Amino acid sequence: MQVNDRVKEIIKRLKEEYPNARIVLSYTNPLNLLVAVILSAQCTDKKVNEVTQELFKKYKDVYDYANMPLEELEKDIRSTGFYRNKAKNIKGAANMIIDEFGGEVPSTMEEITKLPGVARKTANVVLGNAFGVVEGIAVDTHVKRLAGRLGISRHKDPGKIERDLMDIVSKDGWFNLTYLLIEHGRAICDAKKPKCDACVLNDICPSSFKV
Repeated sequence: MQVNDRVKEIIKRLKEEYPNARIVLSYTNPLNLLVAVILSAQCTDKKVNEVTQELFKKYKDVYDYANMPLEELEKDIRSTGFYRNKAKNIKGAANMIIDEFGGEVPSTMEEITKLPGVARKTANVVLGNAFGVVEGIAVDTHVKRLAGRLGISRHKDPGKIERDLMDIVSKDGWFNLTYLLIEHGRAICDAKKPKCDACVLNDICPSSFKV
């Protein structure tokens, strides 16, 4: 089976397996989502949602993040890990949003990636979910792992993996692909012990351990 045909079959099966695949981070506006995605680095979505449940009550707009002392913001997000760097990025992003974008989270790839702590993965998540703007494919740890195991990309660099996926998958499938792979990575294709026997892709996956 050619790679393009195999990828179409992979997507078809994953859509059947995970019909409700979507982002699980809780948010009500673009700023909330931006903050949540920054916090999600090296942290579970479950923990991020626990933290943001109170965080979003305290920080209602970009000015709250910009004006809050860094030490207090650090304390408020401490349990997400790497809190000093995350707080610095959130505060820096808030200031830039105020100074350069009129207080509104920018809705283009060129502009949003200027914000501290916002690389393409974060940008793709925010743009796609908050604005319906799809300019690429968000490559997180699950997407990176599955792209390699499924033989879709030989690269390790997220940017190169994204380019490989974009070349193979039609643009109307870019947004959903991220969440299909994330769901499958969480449920079946675990980093340490993939459940190949229970995988709907085991007959077309080159990394399957099934005999």
